[in-house]
Amino acid sequence: MATPIVIPKFGQMTEESAIVQWLKREGDPVAKGDILFTVETDKSVMEVESFAEGTLLKILVQPGVSVPVQTTVGFLGQPGEPLPAVTAPVPVVGQASRLPSAPPPVVGQASRPPPAPPVVGQASRLPSVGGGAEPAPARLRLSPRARRLAAECVIDPARIAGSGPGGRVVEKDVQAYLEARGYSRIRISPAAKQLAAREKLDLLTLAGSGVSGRIGVGDVQRALAERPRPMSKMRQLIAQRLAQSVVTAPHFFVTVEVDMTGLLWLRAQLKEQGAPYTVTDFISQAVVLTLKDFPAVNSSTDGQSIRWHSHVHLGLAVSLEQGLVVPVIRQAEELTLAELSARAGELADKARHGKLAPDEMTGSTFTISNMGMLDLENFTAIINPGEAAILAVASALRKPVVRDGQVLVRSIMKMTLSSDHRLIDGALAARFINAVKQKLEDLALWKLLAA
Repeated sequence: MATPIVIPKFGQMTEESAIVQWLKREGDPVAKGDILFTVETDKSVMEVESFAEGTLLKILVQPGVSVPVQTTVGFLGQPGEPLPAVTAPVPVVGQASRLPSAPPPVVGQASRPPPAPPVVGQASRLPSVGGGAEPAPARLRLSPRARRLAAECVIDPARIAGSGPGGRVVEKDVQAYLEARGYSRIRISPAAKQLAAREKLDLLTLAGSGVSGRIGVGDVQRALAERPRPMSKMRQLIAQRLAQSVVTAPHFFVTVEVDMTGLLWLRAQLKEQGAPYTVTDFISQAVVLTLKDFPAVNSSTDGQSIRWHSHVHLGLAVSLEQGLVVPVIRQAEELTLAELSARAGELADKARHGKLAPDEMTGSTFTISNMGMLDLENFTAIINPGEAAILAVASALRKPVVRDGQVLVRSIMKMTLSSDHRLIDGALAARFINAVKQKLEDLALWKLLAA
């Protein structure tokens, strides 16, 4: 009997996922442990491996389609083995390009003939969700000659009012529209016109940057780059969570300057000795030590009650091309500086390669966002929901400062603590961030911890 392949549930909050890429094709042999496909979840791209061996008999869900977790997306078995009569999965509403225009076929039964292609210019519409049903849009009716002329001129006929029976657009309507819009004055290179036609761009919406307003390939490419694109699930989740945080948690900010000159010198000495600690490692250790003395900063609230966490689960924000992830170092207060550094490096590497497991990205009690490598003087960060504060760390910049009446050049780094005012008052935030500052400037402490 054929074995169904399902999309796993990655994390407690994940309700739907989309396949990014199938790494096997129908008819390919599959061994246990082979990666079948990759899946985009709310937080990362995960690999799904096979727990059985056989041949990939059928792919039910193509890349880019979002379906509920635990959905059967394919079948594994022996060549020629009959497939169960399973209805093809219905995409989650919102995947407009993949919504079926007819009832889905049943796997194992004869497939129905494909639906007729849509009339040129007819926009696909999603069904109404929630209240009463929206009236269906009027169907654009085009005569064959009108359709041909619109295609030759690379324009969208949906903008044209029809004068034929029942509002049908006929050739003279297209000609009148072209004349009224000054189509004859458009100058465009053949390659640009070919690209616009292939990408279904309306030439009348393009602006040319060439001589006398001539439209070139670059102009078409700019128009394509400006087309709205759907947000990835990761970016949608980031937007949702951060908007929720700003609305529910009253943020306030305190900033201090840290003299990192001594610590950077020590770091260089340790690196020569084979201990390549990062600045983030020292900041993380200083934060963990300080949180033990300020449990209120390591707390959370649901708006009705406050929970102080006995362990420090430290989140370290990592920026990826597709968004931001926060790997979590669990029970960080139990780790030495060397262990903290090793665990941070391991998680950051997994994050950049999309290998983080769901439980490695959840449950943080305090987060550090370090953008020191980006030459920033100062910035603020938004608190992760479920936490009381987040520390934003800027760059260590060489600046003139006054020490004992003398002007010296020192490496100064600004840190800003964003706090939830429901849990943390201004004085507490000030004491906490100054305690972190004092630890970072205590060279004797780091010589002891790094020994």
